[in-house]
Amino acid sequence: MPDLKLDADDFALLGLPRRFALDRALIDAQGRSLQAQVHPDRFAAQGAAAQRVAMQWSVRVNEAWQRLKNPLQRASLLCELAGVRVGDDSRSPMPPEFLLQQMVWREALGDADSPEAVRAVDREVHAAESDLMDSLQRQIDEDQAWDGAARSLQALMFLARVRQDIDRRLEAMET
Repeated sequence: MPDLKLDADDFALLGLPRRFALDRALIDAQGRSLQAQVHPDRFAAQGAAAQRVAMQWSVRVNEAWQRLKNPLQRASLLCELAGVRVGDDSRSPMPPEFLLQQMVWREALGDADSPEAVRAVDREVHAAESDLMDSLQRQIDEDQAWDGAARSLQALMFLARVRQDIDRRLEAMET
């Protein structure tokens, strides 16, 4: 078994820096490399106990890999590692303008009578997501503004739900 520490955070486990802006190809390369090192088949000759340990490590590596591949989960982990709990509404309430904008998008989505009208809402949501992702990256990697990062992450989670509604609406219209 490689020299791994069970209590290592996901970044340390995969040998990656604690940064939001990580190249997906690098995350995947590190995940695949580590997964190959801990795969239970590599320990078949060492008996059932070694294979069970390898299976536990394989699960741990895969969970870490999946979390780091997902930008929102990666940002949430970074906030938690900095001592900021995401979703604590008393710490990071959503601005009223943001909540109002969500209501406007949801109303437009409800009123949309064609796939193109839904796609127009989708474009607006995508632009907002892009701006928030840029802000989140700056807040984490450059400014270490953890409360602001938590608010941005919370907003992105809200937008992910709006995006799900958009996808469902499009699917319903196209069937």
